[in-house]
Amino acid sequence: MKIRLERDVLAEAVQWAARSLPTRPSVPILAGLLIKAADNHVVLSSFDYETSAQITVKASVSEDGVALVSGRLLADIARSLPGKPVDITSDATKMELVCGSARFTLQTLPVADYPALPPMPEATGTIASDDFAKAVAQVVVAAGRDELLPVFTGVRIEIEGSTLSLLATDRYRMALKEIAWNPRSVHGEGAALVPARVLGETAKSMTSGEVVTLSLANVAAGDGLIGFEGDGPAGVREITTRLLDGEFPKVRHLMNVQASLSVRANTTEVIAAVKRVALVAERNTSLRMLIGDGTITLEAATGDQAAAVEALEAVVTDHTGQGPSMEAAGFNPHYLQDALTAIDAPYVNFSFTAPGKPCLLTGLTEIDGEPLADYRHVIMLMRLPATN
Repeated sequence: MKIRLERDVLAEAVQWAARSLPTRPSVPILAGLLIKAADNHVVLSSFDYETSAQITVKASVSEDGVALVSGRLLADIARSLPGKPVDITSDATKMELVCGSARFTLQTLPVADYPALPPMPEATGTIASDDFAKAVAQVVVAAGRDELLPVFTGVRIEIEGSTLSLLATDRYRMALKEIAWNPRSVHGEGAALVPARVLGETAKSMTSGEVVTLSLANVAAGDGLIGFEGDGPAGVREITTRLLDGEFPKVRHLMNVQASLSVRANTTEVIAAVKRVALVAERNTSLRMLIGDGTITLEAATGDQAAAVEALEAVVTDHTGQGPSMEAAGFNPHYLQDALTAIDAPYVNFSFTAPGKPCLLTGLTEIDGEPLADYRHVIMLMRLPATN
């Protein structure tokens, strides 16, 4: 193999492909980055039997060929090269990179031992890359991180015609985002459970192009493989990942909260207050929201060592006509911060039903407007200690 690439193109392509390399590969060969050169294009690939990443860039190819080298080492080298064209040559035992006066020689790995990447499934539809990245970021915050409960570490992608839904839960909070997209078939339906970590990283890495193409191996059954494709500064980017096994819990009904009491406030002000008050919140204890007439007061404490209180203006509405159904609510402060940050609206609406029951958070463009229906976030309230 003999090729020439611009330094920035090589560095960006190698960095992107190498970011999917496993930290602790199950077999040493998976630490390699596969490089194929042909027809004035170079394809760089990584694979760990679950997730594959592939980027195709233009290059001056003098001799076609294939080489496999340490991906992380190549990434470090590419990032450090001077701003000049890079000449790469390889044979059966070594790869040589020359950039200006810098020269690196790397030992190659046996290409024959590298597993074949799964083929990209047939395209299911497209979505604007910025919209996709924003939607994924709003939902992955609610996904679980306990690998012993793999179903909760995924994001359920549901396709119903021109609506794409993303849903995640870790059993203590839930997030649902519904977004318009462009399906290949307006009658298409299906669902897939995608690892949240892979989905989050993929969405962020695809924002340089205008659209992202989603490809499901079997939309009707919702099993197997999902693929993502998008354009980048250096070339076309493709990612595939295996879907998670298991049945996602039926939690959508928990989004249909019929509020007995609602609280509306400025989102930015609530976020800032929560961050301040949470500084003294003891581990595994709640941040209390005291609900008054036209105000909410946030409280937290660490035993007798520290305490914090902050009051904010709010619009408090009793929907029962029988007086406030609750006077205080207990939130996990980290869950509350995540939810408020994901709301992405000037105002937030808290919908309460009863103490200890789920609370629904939605966004508002105006404090007296209708709650936005495209994003909903539910937090299970914590039990508050009895007060005398």
